[in-house]
Amino acid sequence: MNGLDRFGPLLEAWSGEHVVVRYDAPTGAWIFIAIHSSRRGVPTGGTRYRVYARPDDGLEDALKLAAAMTRKWAVVEMPRGGGKAVIAAPPDLERAARDGLLLRYGEIVDSMRGSFYTGPDLGTTSVDMDLLRRRTGYVSGHSKALGGAGDSAPFTALGIFFGMRACAEHAFGADKLAGLSVVVQGVGSVGVQLIELLKRASAIVVATDADREKLAQVEATGVEIVEPDAVYDQECDIFAPCAIGGVLDAATIARLRCRVVAGAANNPLAGPDDAKRLADRGILYAPDFVINAGGAIALVGMEHMSLSRMQVEDRLRGIGATLRSIFARAKAESITPEEAANRLAAENLAKPLEGREG
Repeated sequence: MNGLDRFGPLLEAWSGEHVVVRYDAPTGAWIFIAIHSSRRGVPTGGTRYRVYARPDDGLEDALKLAAAMTRKWAVVEMPRGGGKAVIAAPPDLERAARDGLLLRYGEIVDSMRGSFYTGPDLGTTSVDMDLLRRRTGYVSGHSKALGGAGDSAPFTALGIFFGMRACAEHAFGADKLAGLSVVVQGVGSVGVQLIELLKRASAIVVATDADREKLAQVEATGVEIVEPDAVYDQECDIFAPCAIGGVLDAATIARLRCRVVAGAANNPLAGPDDAKRLADRGILYAPDFVINAGGAIALVGMEHMSLSRMQVEDRLRGIGATLRSIFARAKAESITPEEAANRLAAENLAKPLEGREG
């Protein structure tokens, strides 16, 4: 079965510009680079490295993530377009084989001649970006030693923190997190950073993850731990999905015992009806492509727009302001925050371009 036969239905239903599909014979990995929109600037998005049940799932993830990047850049008014890369890898690759795969992927990115810029995402780090730079210059988020901004996780977490404060103001009447209980689903690089910020703000933190070793490290800092499946039944003020997407569907939303959903995960809603399901239960939802934009803002801002760290942090505070306006619009127009954010993104995309930074 050739690629068109296998992936044709997904590609035919997609609204983006084009997709690069490559099969890596040495490892058996599939590489998908989805370019959704170049209207506002060079398509830019992270490289996700993950094991999928089927290659088709990796392509579907890339298509959804690229579309979300278009909305993300538009909502935060950054001069970039939507793109995303997914490496659907086989399980348990040895380090040398993984490095070889990343180097070959870097050559593919380089062959696109600047029509796609990438950076770290789920499953990749600034160390991986350093490796990619051996093959291409179209990469952000490499280490400070090589002149990059380094790890994006602290910036993503900080943006989420500011966003949570805006959520708290809307849901509880004050933009303070002290005394509020927050369940963090996923203690990867962003989840851990977010937990530290929440603890400093005197929030009550509960965490879960499928990785027992990561959980043990978090538990050692005094954070309460719950089993992964029990997380949806945990009574809390804020539920923060910070792992994979698609975790909130009809079944899990019915189990939630929170007032707010706000986290780092991309596309946490499993389907188009789930935003309304949350609203019908009185749960405030912070659209993922708004609240988790901090890492993307920081890497592009510092590495391509000459923004200082202070200027980047000002933009991260702006995530909270953007959410406040989205919540106000949702209330005024009797729509969900997800729809309000989508309308804002569409309006910004439709604006005449007066020049591009970066």
